[in-house]
Amino acid sequence: MFITQADPRSRISRGEGSFVIHIAFILLFPGFFFYQTLLGLGVIGAFLGGYFTAVALVLTVPLIYTCHIESKKNRGFFSAYDLLCLLYIAYFLIIIIINYSSGANKMIAQRYIQSIIFCIDTYIIFRLINLSSAKFIFFTGASLVVMSIITIYLSIDGFFYLQALGQAKDPDNLATYQGFARSYIYTFFIVTALVTKAGVRLIIYGVAIATLFLNGARSEFSAILFSVPLIEIYYTRHKVTCIFSLIGISLILMTSSQSLATMLPDNRTLQLLDLSHSSSAVARQHLSSDAWRTITENPFLGSFASYADGHYAHNILCAWVDFGLFGFVFFAILLLFPAYKLFSHGFFASVKSTDFVLALALTCITILWAVSAKNVPDMSVGAALGAFAKYRCSTISRNSHH
Repeated sequence: MFITQADPRSRISRGEGSFVIHIAFILLFPGFFFYQTLLGLGVIGAFLGGYFTAVALVLTVPLIYTCHIESKKNRGFFSAYDLLCLLYIAYFLIIIIINYSSGANKMIAQRYIQSIIFCIDTYIIFRLINLSSAKFIFFTGASLVVMSIITIYLSIDGFFYLQALGQAKDPDNLATYQGFARSYIYTFFIVTALVTKAGVRLIIYGVAIATLFLNGARSEFSAILFSVPLIEIYYTRHKVTCIFSLIGISLILMTSSQSLATMLPDNRTLQLLDLSHSSSAVARQHLSSDAWRTITENPFLGSFASYADGHYAHNILCAWVDFGLFGFVFFAILLLFPAYKLFSHGFFASVKSTDFVLALALTCITILWAVSAKNVPDMSVGAALGAFAKYRCSTISRNSHH
């Protein structure tokens, strides 16, 4: 009732491949959350292992085929930006294959291959996703509600951690809080992009912030706090008033968070107030310092997999270390170009667009994560670039009809 249909202004958005795209999104995100919940409660065994990688690999071929069919049906489907993204993937693959063949750490190379597959999947999903499907809208909205209820209900002492229940039959395959948060935040952005009533969005924001607070995934929690003001400023006609209101709300939340920190001293999310007390943040600072040392020693080509598995810089510096200066600059351009276009051409437009909201949110959080939290290429990169390509395509299509 509160979710509106997207503007189906391009033939691509109404393609017959929508079913495959919707199934892929549901399986990768809400599906992962529900599978892991059942696993954590001991209802099922890990018959699909950890789930995400296996399902992503199975979906890759159908997704690529769906993209191929769409490109055959629609002339001009591939834009210059699509081709640039394809070159980005090709470059990373070439570097990985060369280093893998030269005896680089096999585990790190394999993890990069997985990451690229995830990026391909998310790129195609968000490039072709049909936001005007009533069934998809209903299922996505219902999934967000159920995921929120599960997180809040199963939290113990202010933290959602299913391993603490001790009921999992295969605890080694049980996801961490980050996996659950990943499923939640992508579903959250789909739903938020489709809601035009400010009051309903505020309710969704409140529930989402509470849910991710209990989840403990600080990157996803920060992403919501970062993206919500941008979405609201985009929608409002009174942008200056909105900015001051958001500042006031932020001050109130910061004041309240001190009381919460006293009540919940072990909550990971509250460590954002003082990262010096976070062992994870301190470790990441050391990893970034190591990355800078490697960059200064090998400024142009980098040094692929020159660290122990898992000891990479949790930010864009890992692109420089593993893929050289060219890979770093290439990646930065791919993200900064959409950000520039979104803020300079769409942010102040009088006609609001669900495609724009999704592209804006995903692009901004991907930049935030690239600077502070995620390795490159994270699957958020594929989602952001795909969402922007879809928005750009729909904008060009709309303009050509005027």
